[in-house]
Amino acid sequence: MTGPDPVDIALEVAQLRGSVEAGFARIDTRLDGRYDLLAQRHDQAERRLDEHDNRLDQVEQRLWPLPGVAALVALAALSLSAWQVIR
Repeated sequence: MTGPDPVDIALEVAQLRGSVEAGFARIDTRLDGRYDLLAQRHDQAERRLDEHDNRLDQVEQRLWPLPGVAALVALAALSLSAWQVIR
């Protein structure tokens, strides 16, 4: 009784190697596609974050006079109250 033929083993190993390489190529292609999608979504999220940051800066620039306006209104109310008391 003899063992398996070395030529048959070599052929099977070659087929197995080809199958493994093809599988790795498919996986690599899928990972590349997903990486590209993730990179695109990251860029979109970063752009949206920058846009929101700019909009927030604009809102903050418009809100800076509110404490001053509140102080002027309070001063006007105090003046009006004092004028009514004196009168």
